[in-house]
Amino acid sequence: MTLIKRNDASFLPNLWEDFFDSDWMGSFAPRRNLGTMPAVNIKDESEHIALELAAPGMKKEDFKVDLEHNVLTISAEQKDEHEEKGENGTFTRREFNYQSFSRSFTLPESVKTDKIRAKYQDGVLNIHIPKKDEAKAQPARQIEIK
Repeated sequence: MTLIKRNDASFLPNLWEDFFDSDWMGSFAPRRNLGTMPAVNIKDESEHIALELAAPGMKKEDFKVDLEHNVLTISAEQKDEHEEKGENGTFTRREFNYQSFSRSFTLPESVKTDKIRAKYQDGVLNIHIPKKDEAKAQPARQIEIK
């Protein structure tokens, strides 16, 4: 989420911002994307750590997953261009849309970084991070008293 500081002490509204925030052009005006971060679920399972990143409408080619010094960085970039031309070749409508984000996660030393897998399906990027054997939960056992 992005925090935007607004000076409420001013009695004059920001006319430029209000002009573009209004819906005076209806469906013809492109919507502004304020760069929201996708939601991420992190599950610490006994055998692995699972990350689920919600990014509907994107393609797997839009994503980049990097690992450097135990920092896992997930980034995505999507560009969309749409134009409609009139009969004389001039633009009657032209829209550009660009979205990008980047999220980084520091991984614990107890994971197998060489075995990380990622899969994008149905609008969710799933990342499977297996744990090393010594980090896996051990079953409860009773210790004999001597």
